[in-house]
Amino acid sequence: MDITRVLSEELNITPGQANAAVKLIDEGNTIPFISRYRKEVTGSLNDEVLRNLNERLQYLRNLEEKKAQVLSSVEEQGKLTPELKKKIENALTLVAVEDLYRPYRPKRRTRAMIAAEKGLAPLAELILQQETDRPLNETAEKYLSEKEGMEVRTAEEAIAGARDIIAEKISDDAAYRARIRQETWEEGTVSSSAKDENAKTVFDNYYHYEEPVRKCAGHRVLALNRGENEKALIVKINAPEDKIISWLERQIITKKNPVTEPVLKEAVLDSYKRLIQPAIEREIRNSMTETAQEGAIRIFGKNLEQLLMQPPIVNRVVLGWDPAFRTGCKLAVVDGTGKVLDTTVIFPTAPQNKVKEAEEVLKNLIEKYQISLISVGNGTASRESETVIVDLLKKLKEKVQYVIVNEAGASVYSASKLATEEFPEFDVGQRSAASIARRLQDPLSELVKIDPQSIGVGQYQHDMNQKALNDTLSGVVEDCVNKVGVDLNTASASLLEHISGISKALAKSIVSYREQNGSFTNRKQLLKVAKLGPKAYEQCAGFMRILNGDNPLDSTSVHPESYDAAKALLKSCGYSSEDLKKGGIPGISARITNVPETAEKLGIGEITLKDIAAELEKPARDPRDEMPRPILRTDVLDIADLKVGMVLKGTVRNVIDFGAFVDIGVHQDGLVHISNMSSHYIRHPLEVVHVGDIVDVKVLSIDPEKKRIGLSMVL
Repeated sequence: MDITRVLSEELNITPGQANAAVKLIDEGNTIPFISRYRKEVTGSLNDEVLRNLNERLQYLRNLEEKKAQVLSSVEEQGKLTPELKKKIENALTLVAVEDLYRPYRPKRRTRAMIAAEKGLAPLAELILQQETDRPLNETAEKYLSEKEGMEVRTAEEAIAGARDIIAEKISDDAAYRARIRQETWEEGTVSSSAKDENAKTVFDNYYHYEEPVRKCAGHRVLALNRGENEKALIVKINAPEDKIISWLERQIITKKNPVTEPVLKEAVLDSYKRLIQPAIEREIRNSMTETAQEGAIRIFGKNLEQLLMQPPIVNRVVLGWDPAFRTGCKLAVVDGTGKVLDTTVIFPTAPQNKVKEAEEVLKNLIEKYQISLISVGNGTASRESETVIVDLLKKLKEKVQYVIVNEAGASVYSASKLATEEFPEFDVGQRSAASIARRLQDPLSELVKIDPQSIGVGQYQHDMNQKALNDTLSGVVEDCVNKVGVDLNTASASLLEHISGISKALAKSIVSYREQNGSFTNRKQLLKVAKLGPKAYEQCAGFMRILNGDNPLDSTSVHPESYDAAKALLKSCGYSSEDLKKGGIPGISARITNVPETAEKLGIGEITLKDIAAELEKPARDPRDEMPRPILRTDVLDIADLKVGMVLKGTVRNVIDFGAFVDIGVHQDGLVHISNMSSHYIRHPLEVVHVGDIVDVKVLSIDPEKKRIGLSMVL
């Protein structure tokens, strides 16, 4: 198989781009590095295409490896024919290879094997030839045996053994399986029923459910799987059985022979019912699950990216509020640099309801530290806490705002080893409150401390293939951190470890070097860090920023390998690198009148030249600045305040296959169903919204009892 050709066709890129990307990956370059600093080589392939390419590359290489194993195994058995070899070599999927290998795979002893050991294979072959006109019972008499362990005592027993051999032969035929799999996929249905009709479960929508296999949406597949795992549902694949059996009979019964036809029909039915159908059902269920999981994981990744790339709120003293009932609300005051100034606990919620005392504590903290923003976690007691905050804000002279933030993973972080090292003197509640404050100040820096799977931005995360989910989400974190870049002198080890080429151990070494030797003054000093060699330096240097260092270019995303070109460009435009300290050189791109000629003169590619010029105009620009900012509130709504037809501004909290959940400032997020997202047809909500987006929504329906709010973005 020409892997490069397959990749270029699947990803709609040129063979040259595919070949270049594969070569760079094989050389040990990371996806962010290739995407940012090897655009010339790959033709500007972005990180998403590169990750898809890398994933498919691994699959196709595994496929080739599997083919080699299968060919070797069949050849060792002396059964490899030129025709079979060609079929295996041309197979495009692992399933196709497995189908071809099935007859030759070492198996546990089957009924067919036992029958063959008893010498019944010639009888099976005679029946398949369909040429005998003698009664089968008479023919079968020749195969009777009293030999110990090989007993065949009656003609009926002999015919049954031959039938088992024929059934397995039919089942092992790769072409038959491929056709039956396709028929089941195209014309089959998936159905579910309740294990207990009277049981009240969240799966009651699926108690009497059926739809075509090929139309079953991913979120329904995952819901069915969970219902089955929780013993609430019985799920089945219903194939067009009569059509399949009729087709199989036509393949096997090629002659009108009343002697052999009844046995062959029985063999076909047995082969399908006992051997083929259960296996095909498993394969289709697995395929549906894999496709559903891939879609869900993709949504997870998109949602996580939006969450990580929310713009930071800088230079404001923030009060982090971790709400709770019985144990009290934990508070942490964090200054503009993320340093924790104070912590305490208040009890304004049930069962204590010490509202006045809590208000007094809050008032003192706000006055003492000039707090201008309160970051409230969206967990248990968040809306009760919000009411307390709003009532207090109405009594204050100071202008203080608040935000409800997604606190998913805060409790995981607060109990982690990392949090213990960062805040050894704090308990888990204080750590959680500090994290809630910091994730508003700089979402990316704080959220990278948490296992991305613990950040609730999708559906059914615990039902996913955990390795695939982790690989995707880790890739998203890596891409986000490298898009933004890090301040080499302030970044934590947990942030640094996501930088291109930097492992967990290297991140700790960088922090250790910084603590022992003081701040880095230039990027080249990275080479003095223990075990950080030239390759790691090449991968990471462009993503590390040094502010007010020896070389102003170190504060930009210009890679050190392009410094000479950047200095020459500055000089040709009448500037020096020192001019970057003034905040960049606006308009330098417009001064490059002939891009091809300038690029050639500087010894770099045209794409690299444009990237350098853009960076010199606005050094270390933060891509998060272009993202929607969180809504800062000063008042609160209750579900009782809502009326159908109201138009409100909200924040998208989660995007799923069938819609998006939007925070409109009441306790319960409202659901915008996909049908109410746009005035024109859309295939998926991600075409319209992402996590963190600020949207205008109209209230369609309110169900206070079930705490459900229906919203529409079509105003």
